[in-house]
Amino acid sequence: MKDYIKIGLEKGYISLNEDMSRIIYLFQNKEYSYNKPEDKVQAETVLRLILDYNYPARRIKQFVPVTMGREVKEADIIVYEDDACMKPHILVECKRQEVSEAEYQQAIEQAYSYAFALPCDIKYVWVTSGIKSDYFEVDKTQNSRNQMPDIPQFGVKTVASYKYVYDAQSLPQIAGEQRFFDLSVIDQAELTRRFKQAHEALWAGGQLNPSEAFDELDKLIFCKIWDERKPRKIGEPYDFQIITVSKEEEKNENKRRLIENDNLYKRIMALYEEGRAKDKEVFRDNIRLTPEKIRTVVGYLESINLGETDLDSKGRAFETFMGSFFRGTYGQYFTPREIVQFVVDVLPIQYDSKVLDTSCGSGGFLLYALNKVRTKASQLYPKYKTDTRQYKHWFSYWHDFAANNLYGIEISEQISRAAKMNMIIHDDGHTNVITSDGLIPEKVIMEKTSNQGFQYGTFDFIITNPPLGSTIRQSEQAYLKTYQLGKKEEDWLAITTPPKNTRDGQSSEVLFIEQGYKFLKEGGYLAIVLPDGILTNSSMQYVRTQIEDWFRIIAVVSLPQTAFMANGAGVKSSVLFLKKWTKKESESLINAKKKIESRLLKDNNYLSQRQAWEKEIKAKQKEKANEIKDQQRISITAAKQTDEYKSWNADLLAEYANKIDELKSRMTDEYQQSKQKELVDYPIFMAIAEEIGYDATGKKTSVNELNAIGEELKKFINTL
Repeated sequence: MKDYIKIGLEKGYISLNEDMSRIIYLFQNKEYSYNKPEDKVQAETVLRLILDYNYPARRIKQFVPVTMGREVKEADIIVYEDDACMKPHILVECKRQEVSEAEYQQAIEQAYSYAFALPCDIKYVWVTSGIKSDYFEVDKTQNSRNQMPDIPQFGVKTVASYKYVYDAQSLPQIAGEQRFFDLSVIDQAELTRRFKQAHEALWAGGQLNPSEAFDELDKLIFCKIWDERKPRKIGEPYDFQIITVSKEEEKNENKRRLIENDNLYKRIMALYEEGRAKDKEVFRDNIRLTPEKIRTVVGYLESINLGETDLDSKGRAFETFMGSFFRGTYGQYFTPREIVQFVVDVLPIQYDSKVLDTSCGSGGFLLYALNKVRTKASQLYPKYKTDTRQYKHWFSYWHDFAANNLYGIEISEQISRAAKMNMIIHDDGHTNVITSDGLIPEKVIMEKTSNQGFQYGTFDFIITNPPLGSTIRQSEQAYLKTYQLGKKEEDWLAITTPPKNTRDGQSSEVLFIEQGYKFLKEGGYLAIVLPDGILTNSSMQYVRTQIEDWFRIIAVVSLPQTAFMANGAGVKSSVLFLKKWTKKESESLINAKKKIESRLLKDNNYLSQRQAWEKEIKAKQKEKANEIKDQQRISITAAKQTDEYKSWNADLLAEYANKIDELKSRMTDEYQQSKQKELVDYPIFMAIAEEIGYDATGKKTSVNELNAIGEELKKFINTL
């Protein structure tokens, strides 16, 4: 998008004082405030009238007095037909960019009241917030207004029913004929504002809640992107814009608007169905907005070019908007950008790598993986923007990866749709993002989605931040029994096998470790964010043991307590990097452990010692029961029910339990020592990050230790 202020300064139309608090319109020799948001909108609008619409600067006046009964108001801008500035031609009302839809509609009415209060006839009214504009033709004699797609440029008498066409800059400019506009590339901040304004306009009236409004806005953004991708001839109008009906076609103002809305509704529905036919998984339900609401959203988005907007800018804009909306309710679906970038940067992901996030949330890990491959493509084909052959290779390099190698699973349908839209906005990668429980078996996933890409043992990388704190219960999810970590661990020091093997429940993050193992091919990498309890609590030793058997542990990077506080989670966590053993390596490791266990059991006469203690306990219990029986002249059964026996027996069992615990503890220590001596030893990268680029509230900070840690970890992984 043009930087009108910069151009205005260069061409000498305006100047700014040193602290940029005042603006001087040099062609008027007038100085005004430049502090408020609406001041900037007004300055840009004046310059657009000169630069885009070719109106002579001398015919433009600002803050023109308008008598309203006994009050005197000021019209922001008036463009005159004559050099003497006696015949008003266009009245412009400027509002700040963040103006609400209700306030914007009030501004339209205010502009009309000014137009009708002016002593002379005025032809046109333009209301703008900088990110949204409405144009009207005024007829005081008929007390009517006719909405137009644009105001006429200088010297133009007739305005077409639309404003935006494909490749408008290639059309010849003929004096006296309307100039059409192409779509504009805008920056991240403005795009974020447009998304937010459109969203607020949908729910502020109360017909939709914010969550429903987000879904409907998603659908319209999808239509916008699809419209931009449609092949068009030079000068052909876009469908995603307000196309007006002339007053010659329909004299009644209200009927004209209904016809315009109906035509727009039909064009949007056609775009939606055309796009949905190509990918039925993107949106399963229909657009549920009224034609008037669709018109409102189109008004915010019709002028921008999402396709040409910088990928990072539009991605950040969508994520910022999406994050600001979902953060409170769905904070767990968003992994902070700094952590995502750190994880993806250190992993050797290539264009032919198959990548999966088993709980992808808004798609952050997948997007960074895509960006990593796209950056590599740009390095390999640096002239892709100007060289057709290089462009073909550049596009194929990353696009094939996006379409065929990126996979995501998200249990929330709404967040899954948001992830798809996030990927679509980044140009692609949404094809293999599915809505499903990430812990169900591969066959069920493939049957549900008809996507055969989710096969166990086929992925090179799994990068994920699973939801923390939820428990999968056997009574709710039958698949728990299919998980090794859903079963009670086998204790090599147990002398009897527990009758019930399956656990009542297991934390989801533990099961995601195993699901990652299943999805990975041999030698594949798993990078997963886990609560520190899994890595340190004695009760979770069985999980760590299983990890040892399945994976080569590459690295543990500790994150600060505040890492996820802004997202509503205060659990101390770390990023665990693992590499799946080959079947042979894993079996060899397990067998080596079993040999150590067998040897220690034999050397310590463990089984015979436990059996001997059991006999001692039973003998002492029998002796004590007989003693009480004789003393109190009661039966053996009654003797065992006395308080004396129960108290004595509790002490006896505690004494032997201590003996057993001491033996187990000694043997466990011997086991750990033997493992260290006899099993293959390898280095593990360990790091603690105290500062990670943002604080507990999510506010950016200047220090991010993950950058330096990442460089060292990347070197470490390259040596494996």
